[in-house]
Amino acid sequence: MKKVILAYSGGLDTTAIIPWLKENYDYEVICVCIDVGQGQELDGLEERALSSGASKLYIEDLKDEFVKDFVYPTLKAQAKYETKYLLGTSIARPLISKRLVEIAKQEGAEAICHGATGKGNDQVRFELTIKALAPELKIIAPWRIWDIKSREDAIEYCNKHGINLPFNKDTSYSRDRNLWHLSHEGLELEHVELEPNYNHLLQLSVSPEQAPDTPEYIELEFDKGIPVALNGEKIDGVSLISKLNELGGKHGIGTLDLLENRVVGMKSRGVYETPGGTILYAAHSKLEELCLDKQTLAYKSTLAIKYAELVYSGEWYTPLREALAAFVDETQKTVTGTVKLKLYKGNIIPAGASSEYSLYSESLASFTTGDLYNHHDAEGFINLFGLPLKVRAMLLNTDK
Repeated sequence: MKKVILAYSGGLDTTAIIPWLKENYDYEVICVCIDVGQGQELDGLEERALSSGASKLYIEDLKDEFVKDFVYPTLKAQAKYETKYLLGTSIARPLISKRLVEIAKQEGAEAICHGATGKGNDQVRFELTIKALAPELKIIAPWRIWDIKSREDAIEYCNKHGINLPFNKDTSYSRDRNLWHLSHEGLELEHVELEPNYNHLLQLSVSPEQAPDTPEYIELEFDKGIPVALNGEKIDGVSLISKLNELGGKHGIGTLDLLENRVVGMKSRGVYETPGGTILYAAHSKLEELCLDKQTLAYKSTLAIKYAELVYSGEWYTPLREALAAFVDETQKTVTGTVKLKLYKGNIIPAGASSEYSLYSESLASFTTGDLYNHHDAEGFINLFGLPLKVRAMLLNTDK
């Protein structure tokens, strides 16, 4: 029997795909779930996969690799899709796809199957990575070819095949969770005129109104752009993000209601919870302000836009993304130091920063200027800097 590797989350869609693959392709279905921080979503996964018809299930804990090789490079780039979204779903897909390819080769499978819909971004992200790493593998995307047209249809299909799942059409948001974030789509969020039902929706965070009335100070230490300590204690990346998720969620930080432009051309609405990531981005940005020169910081901010677009559209394993990452790494050689932040009711308030590579000079910046700056030099600078304006004004006066 030929084999197919199924990217399995244990959710409604990928569970329905198991019997569908067996019926329509006569494949042996091997499920693969990559643990990038889904937490309790992994409970009971093996029993569900096997009882739905899979021959086996791989559960691979790749949280460390996720943080080191995908989260931190994106953080160092300060990449935000459409200046807001911290790419939580996007950065997990190339890692998941890479491992799917590795297991497909190990198992001798001829195809990889994913549960992304024909309207979504994930189909692009999965398939571009598979094409980049193993172009010989066949790709199956059931949502583009089967008769199931909605989550309601998928629930009915599972029920007909004796698969009972804890979902119903009224409560099942489409969610994606990992260590970095939690996304929500569907239900009332599809109606852009409505406010999200945050009391029902949020799982990592509280609303700012429900956050404590007392602010909390934290201090983060970075080494070459990578966070390495929290409040003076060295900490690994997985533990750090988990801790910051707790702190940020407690103070109502990092909830984003975004109407975004998908890769496939349509606009879609999602609510994203990224409490720890939002804190890290704020701290890293503050340290870059201190340690990077004007031109590098400005150019890097334009590069971040393209970097985010590449990650969002699934182009992680591309020469351009890798080249941009090399540039980012070069800029991070001096992004070392500590940043203090105040967390208060959805706000991240800078409370000081220091670095041995600081480009800030108190002697230069102070009103009581020291020997490094001569006020008289400013006159000549302004004359030259304003020369084009003076020439233009003279020309306009001549024309009159």
